[in-house]
Amino acid sequence: MQTELVIFDCDGVLVDSEGLGNRVLVKFVAEFGLAMKLEEAILLFKGCKMADCVAVIEHRLGKKLPQDFVTQLRTRTAETFERELRPVEGIEAALDKINLPICVASSGPPEKIKLALRVTNLLPRFEGRIFSSYQIESWKPAPDLFLYAAKKMGIQAASCTVVEDSVLGVRAGVAAGMRVLGYTEQSEANLLEASGARVFYSMHQLPSLLSTPLDLLHESEHV
Repeated sequence: MQTELVIFDCDGVLVDSEGLGNRVLVKFVAEFGLAMKLEEAILLFKGCKMADCVAVIEHRLGKKLPQDFVTQLRTRTAETFERELRPVEGIEAALDKINLPICVASSGPPEKIKLALRVTNLLPRFEGRIFSSYQIESWKPAPDLFLYAAKKMGIQAASCTVVEDSVLGVRAGVAAGMRVLGYTEQSEANLLEASGARVFYSMHQLPSLLSTPLDLLHESEHV
């Protein structure tokens, strides 16, 4: 069986946003008295929906955040993205070589996804094929978003390959019955592998991985 649709996560897969977004978050929560290291924030919040992130922060603070916290955070994040966001290294060359239907399925709000793709000049590649958890009110690790994307694209779940960088995203792809490729650093490979992903470390590897039949890829060792 061959892959017929590639479903990309956005943050950390298409755009190099995990460090930027969490840097903004760490700086903002420090204003309320919570000291966090950037590495800790990335580990805690990668792939999480905003409501869960807020709940963790409030638990650590021992108090509620202001009602406009998320609005302020998104504004600050958008301003930082406009100035500094870049595409993930190698993703443009990889997309040029992928001769398959592609789409984006992200936990972020549609406006955030489109902003990130616009700033990095990736939006034309995905225009009209952007799917957000906020559209269906279901977040990873539930499989709903990936199943929704596949249905909208007219492809059976078993013929889809998900490209993810978070444990929650990997679990969602596996639960959807899809093959999952986990883009990660070697230090985090075990986490994604344990959740069911075939891991890889460079976007330059992606086209060849996608051209490998699903059954052969499942049998092979990680690269």
